[in-house]
Amino acid sequence: MLKNCVIFLTLFTLVFIADQSLKQWTLQVLCEGNVIENGKIFFQEGDLSVEVSTCSARKQLFGGEYISLVGTLNTGVAFSMFSEYKEHLKFVHLGLLVALFLYLLWQRKFFKEHIIAFSLMFGAGFSNLLDRFLYGGVVDMFFWHKWFEFAIFNIADATINLSIAIILIKELFFRKKPAKSNEWAV
Repeated sequence: MLKNCVIFLTLFTLVFIADQSLKQWTLQVLCEGNVIENGKIFFQEGDLSVEVSTCSARKQLFGGEYISLVGTLNTGVAFSMFSEYKEHLKFVHLGLLVALFLYLLWQRKFFKEHIIAFSLMFGAGFSNLLDRFLYGGVVDMFFWHKWFEFAIFNIADATINLSIAIILIKELFFRKKPAKSNEWAV
């Protein structure tokens, strides 16, 4: 039990710190000159202060063939859906994390079997949740644009997808099958 707690807290903390560190760097470097006020990011242009969801469309630090670094604030969920409900999304986000945690307390065996994946998932989930409370949205920076323009995402988003993939792969391909009972044995 102690070993699982140490694994959970260590991975949770590593993901949370890595994601928040890159988000702070994004806000300071890619969104340089912008002001964060009352949970909103404003682009400063002279005396004008304009609220933006893409805080750095004018500044791109790295522009590769496949991916670019561009600072953005996603006030919705995936692909900016439900942006109009941004004030409520933080509470929905919190409710989902709490509900998942309570479910996993009830399903302790499943939680224990997938402790690494759930550590990554919760670290990433709480990092994005912190952004929602601090900035009114999630700070994103990786923009995929090869063959099609994909969503802009962050370390937490990628980590959540990785954790789900780990759970699915483990459940589909490495699940221990219960021993067969031999009804016909004498």
